[in-house]
Amino acid sequence: MPYRVLFYCLLCFFCLQNYNGTSQSPIDLENWKELKFRNIGPAGMSGRITAIDVDPTDDNKIFLGSASGGVWLSENGGISFTPIFDDQSSLAIGSIKICPKNPSQILVGTGEGNPRNSLNTGNGIYKSLDGGKTWKCMGLEKTKTIHRIVIHKDNPDIVFAAAMGSPWGPNEDRGVFKTTDGGKTWKKILYVNTSTGAADMVVDPSNPEKMIVSMWEHERKPWTFNSGGPGSAIYLTFDGGDTWKKLSSEDGIPKGKLGRVGLAIAPSAPNVVYALIEAKENGLYKSEDGGLKWKLVQNKDIGNRPFYYSEIYVDPKNENRLFNVFTYLTRSDDGGKSFYNIADYGNAVHPDHHAFWIHPHNPGFIIDGNDGGAAISRDMGKSWHFISNLPVGQFYHVNVDSDKPYNVYGGMQDNGSWVGPSAVLKPGGIRNTDFQELYFGDGFDVVPQPGNSRYGYAMSQGGNVAFYDRVTGQNRFVKPNHPDGVTLRYNWNAAIAQHPHDSCSLYFGSQFVHFSKDCGRSWNLISPDLTTNDTTKQDQSKTGGLTLDVTGAETHTTILCIAPSPLDDQIIWVGTDDGNIQLTTDGGKSWSNLNSRMKGLPANAWIPQIEVSSRNKGEAWVVVNNYRQNDYSAYAYHTTDFGKNWRRIADDEQIKGFVVSMVHDPVAPSLWFLGTDVGLYISFNEGKNWQHWTNNFPQVQISDMKIQREENDLVVATFGRAIWILDNLEPLRELANASFNTSDSLHLFGCPPVYDWFYRSYDGVRFFAQGDFTGTNETKNQAILHVWTPPQPKTNIEGEEKKEKSKEKEVKMLVRWINEKGDTIRKNSVKPTGGLQKLYWGLNEDGVRGPSRREPQKDDDAPGGASVLPGKYKCVVTYKMQKDSTWVEVNPDPRIPYQQRNAEAKYSLEKDFQNTVKKASMSFDWLKDCKKHLKSLETIKGFQADSVKKEIEKWHKSITGKIDTLEALYVLPENTKGIAYDDDKVSSKIQAAQAYINTTDGEAAGNIDLAIKEATISIETAEKAIQVFQKETWQPYQSMLKSMTLNLFPETMKKE
Repeated sequence: MPYRVLFYCLLCFFCLQNYNGTSQSPIDLENWKELKFRNIGPAGMSGRITAIDVDPTDDNKIFLGSASGGVWLSENGGISFTPIFDDQSSLAIGSIKICPKNPSQILVGTGEGNPRNSLNTGNGIYKSLDGGKTWKCMGLEKTKTIHRIVIHKDNPDIVFAAAMGSPWGPNEDRGVFKTTDGGKTWKKILYVNTSTGAADMVVDPSNPEKMIVSMWEHERKPWTFNSGGPGSAIYLTFDGGDTWKKLSSEDGIPKGKLGRVGLAIAPSAPNVVYALIEAKENGLYKSEDGGLKWKLVQNKDIGNRPFYYSEIYVDPKNENRLFNVFTYLTRSDDGGKSFYNIADYGNAVHPDHHAFWIHPHNPGFIIDGNDGGAAISRDMGKSWHFISNLPVGQFYHVNVDSDKPYNVYGGMQDNGSWVGPSAVLKPGGIRNTDFQELYFGDGFDVVPQPGNSRYGYAMSQGGNVAFYDRVTGQNRFVKPNHPDGVTLRYNWNAAIAQHPHDSCSLYFGSQFVHFSKDCGRSWNLISPDLTTNDTTKQDQSKTGGLTLDVTGAETHTTILCIAPSPLDDQIIWVGTDDGNIQLTTDGGKSWSNLNSRMKGLPANAWIPQIEVSSRNKGEAWVVVNNYRQNDYSAYAYHTTDFGKNWRRIADDEQIKGFVVSMVHDPVAPSLWFLGTDVGLYISFNEGKNWQHWTNNFPQVQISDMKIQREENDLVVATFGRAIWILDNLEPLRELANASFNTSDSLHLFGCPPVYDWFYRSYDGVRFFAQGDFTGTNETKNQAILHVWTPPQPKTNIEGEEKKEKSKEKEVKMLVRWINEKGDTIRKNSVKPTGGLQKLYWGLNEDGVRGPSRREPQKDDDAPGGASVLPGKYKCVVTYKMQKDSTWVEVNPDPRIPYQQRNAEAKYSLEKDFQNTVKKASMSFDWLKDCKKHLKSLETIKGFQADSVKKEIEKWHKSITGKIDTLEALYVLPENTKGIAYDDDKVSSKIQAAQAYINTTDGEAAGNIDLAIKEATISIETAEKAIQVFQKETWQPYQSMLKSMTLNLFPETMKKE
């Protein structure tokens, strides 16, 4: 007996474990497609464009590649762009090449060829045979970066790919690769060593077998960068890569180590070749014999950061006109002897240029890609058009406030720190002009002051931070100094955190934790050096290699994140860039390094984020990535006991790409979100299982996430596609809490409180056509609920079964809204789509139709009526004998002082006038019914004797004319031609009165009273005319018909 009891106890235990979601089956994302992210931009501050190509047969088709935002296509010459690469597993673009013989064939190399500290690597080369509609990976997945592609001009199956490889460590998948079968197989045809990759590759336009390639030895570590080495060189081939000639100083190439080399062949004179060579002394070199012998042209005005940009282009019609692409875009008309700027701050083109395209037949038409997006010139750079609808911003961080609607904050790589709305209370979507720049430079974390979004802190690179005033624009520089003059080490992406309880207190990180109680005016140290303080990694003054590049990007042994507990301000977690996870539980008096307790944690790994619990003081999540040491595995850890024990929650078995960010839901404990290099992952069971979320969302790096608590929204910062928002997490929460199951036949989810907002009109341009960016807006003055119905079976029904299925009567959902008194105030029917779908309620009751010639359809819902008063309303959904309900809280617009008395007065006005309109509509409908009767009698008029027929025709002619006259009191005559309006019509009077009533803020007075009286008098006048018609015409007509013996059938149907 005891064993039986034990058995049942164990059985119940395992059942409960299963119910609470300890195991998770992947949800079918197809059934959740209505749970959509919306992209809010911005696009006015775009992101780095790394590749450009244009259809050789149609220069309206422009392809742009972004450093981490995918491939974009314009089919209208750059007016608008569409992403065409979002379903692929890497959006880091290094090169785009359109086949010259068949423009429908396009090749894309992933992994950008600009190995800065924040570069994004790729996973191979992709091919499209239908102009970019579909793609297939054709291999070279381990090359990490493919910066150049050459397609044989006569044979599209022959392709060359220049792979730079991983900058973070040695790998053999570097050099030049060749395929002769369209990418099915590849052969490495030029290779030097595991640290040297192909930086540039150009082909002789007159001889597809002749190519020039620059090989570049380079290495990046978290604390330094080195450009140059014995592996760097220039190579020539004359036989399609079967054999190569390495150039040397005997050929005019500089002696000693070489760094990065940029190459260009003049299309109009292929023997003229240019090379930007990084060496002990950088210079522009020229060859006039096809690349065999070289001479120095000059070494002054040729660029300042060859590792980041070493690109030169030749005018296809003039071998002496060059375009040098670096910090500035410069042009030479004398073969490179002198250059002048054509794109810089002076003409408002973003600096730091990486990609360039020149029209092969019209060199005045050029396209430039830079760190701020792309620009087009049609006059060779005299004037530029900025493409302002490419939302490819690379955000490092995101933050939110508690305004209504709330604002979103964040900083972008080389594009400043900004704030913008999560939604706008005006038509037209969220536009670039809705965003405000707070601080220029490389943008990073922004921390709005709690309770007052006018103020906050914005950062740029290297720990530069200011206290801003959004209204006046006043910025106060507040970067901490050490009291003893110790040199502070600030990361490129330094740490900042708001105190959880004091709006003017905050934390800032160097190698120490700094604490301010006066909004940054003064600082105190509350920690020792929390890093490894490895002095061998602290000499950033020498970083760069052959060319110094001391920008702060390699400052190391620094603090990356500070995470104070919202439950106890004495608990502070800290992560560093060299693998330390530090914790204090006494406000900084003592610290413990926890990294030795984390099984599998790589030494010196990057700790970019620590997420702390809002429920449990000892609970935290630690995000780890180690790709900067050439380890691209997924790492993340979880503790519930202040770091005594850890559980690894992310690894390569379930997660693709390294982990960058994490957020836990404060409401549903089991609901976690993980941001990786290739997109978003979601777990419903505390990280035991993860699912890749791809619904309406690109596979882009997720750099940061926040949950906005009042509106239950997930706000996502991407490093390549700007900001995205998933509105209302309630469906996911209920799935995680096991209060909903996908096998349910009907389930209605809750929603956060809604507000009856007022909307204003446009700013600036109303009709902006297709050239401007508009982020997806969330319509605010309505309730949006999610409902689940059984998904449609995924079976292919054929033949008779399909015909029978189509005959089945469609069953709709009945949606009712009920007030707190229990009255049903609104009803409508909704077609179920199967799976998750949205229900919309306009915060109003059922209304009445006004006088109209339009015939209502049988299934028409009642038009919207009076706006509801603030309060709670119950939504009840009925479907196939199933019923579910939820309550929705309706609030007034918080920007406007609310007076209950005025709101009730307006509600009464609407309801009273609605009754008046209903009376008018019933009278008008009666007139239409009269016409219907006349029409029906016309069908049997021909069956009557001639005398009867003439009598009916006489009456009908008279009645029809009178009805037309009466209808004309209400609406315009039928089939009125042109634009017509008549103030005296009943419908016009009703519309005028409703315009006043709908916009009033209180009782009827003045104009409102007059408008209602005019409408009422107009309706009563029409009513009286109808009464006269009924008495003097319609009743006699009815009596006449009754006195007649009417034949209902033709003579031919009468049986003798």
